[in-house]
Amino acid sequence: MQPNLLILGGTSEATSLAEIIAKQAIKATLSYAGRVERIAPQPLPKRVGGFGGSDGLKTYLKTNHITHVIDATHPFAAQMSEHAFVACQALNIPLLRLTRPEWQKMPTDNWQHVADMNAAVSALAGDARRVMLAIGRMHLGQFIQHQQHFYLLRLVDKPETPPQFADYIAEISRGPFTVENDIALLQTHNIDMIVAKNAGGAGAFAKIAAARQLGIEVIMIDRPVLPKTEISHEPQQVLDWLKHNPALP
Repeated sequence: MQPNLLILGGTSEATSLAEIIAKQAIKATLSYAGRVERIAPQPLPKRVGGFGGSDGLKTYLKTNHITHVIDATHPFAAQMSEHAFVACQALNIPLLRLTRPEWQKMPTDNWQHVADMNAAVSALAGDARRVMLAIGRMHLGQFIQHQQHFYLLRLVDKPETPPQFADYIAEISRGPFTVENDIALLQTHNIDMIVAKNAGGAGAFAKIAAARQLGIEVIMIDRPVLPKTEISHEPQQVLDWLKHNPALP
């Protein structure tokens, strides 16, 4: 039986995997949650939108005769990863999580680890700072309670409704970014604190490397705990995984 993959995407790893799978002429669909307006062209058929929880995902997997699921979502997309795990367990479909390694703190780093977004918000209580919020647009509203700060926002898409911050600048751009440019960005806006998710990988690391060079404090949001499943850090390794996990009849 030939494999028919569902790739849960939205990351650079998913894009790299899509190129590899397309070159191998393996049947696959690349799925997006739909939170980013500008989706880059892809070499595979794609779908956009949620599934309706784990039950909806199970229905999709059965209806479309999916044989393998690759969870290449963002490391903080915990709900989607949970739904994928539950659906694949129920249908006995092989599941692989393709994810980037976490960033590791160096001795010279000025990091404050926090457990989640709420803890990051609490960490901003206190005197006025110049803060880069590198967290995407979904959680900006949680930080509105701290109006004493200047905020530098880096977003992929321009927000439909302006954030309710008293003092902010929105930088609309898509990575990967360079360390040199991020150093210049931080210096231009006199940033003295960064709030970031521990996304890992190279595409978003420039701001962390820039903070390391400039001695800027980083509020580092730790990754959520996800269900235990097979993990790969390299898109190319997915081909070996498929060989060792053939499609079930």
